[in-house]
Amino acid sequence: MKTTLAAALAVLAALTLTACASSADKEAQRDNDFARSERLLEAAQTDATATCRDQAQCDQAWQLTKDYVAQHSEEPVVRSDAVAIESDVPGRSGHAVYSANRAAHGAGATITLYAQCRGMYGPDRTMGSDYDECVKKIVATQNGFVPFLDQHLSAH
Repeated sequence: MKTTLAAALAVLAALTLTACASSADKEAQRDNDFARSERLLEAAQTDATATCRDQAQCDQAWQLTKDYVAQHSEEPVVRSDAVAIESDVPGRSGHAVYSANRAAHGAGATITLYAQCRGMYGPDRTMGSDYDECVKKIVATQNGFVPFLDQHLSAH
């Protein structure tokens, strides 16, 4: 009986150590995934910038940007003027919204698309409950912005 109890305790101890190691491995993997996703978000933000060469092209690109923001935001556009396009704040967790600004330089301008998603981050910029879903939406939308402008600007 004592050997059976001792064997059972040994197995329990081994399982506990394995669970601790698995937990540490899972946490390390989660940290690696988070860091990778943050790099993807940073790259997508950098790539979500377009430059137009003159007033006519910039006006057309700005209208296309407004259309793009309206199509991809999960809340309506609440501001649209010569320098900013803004969607309403995300109403529900997991909702992604987009905004843009237009900065003139010479005859042209730089247009940048920004994103936010409710529930994406928790306290101290940790992963929020909807982080993974938000990353997918934001990266796809920001990476698609400049190709969208290029396709539609060259069509006219």
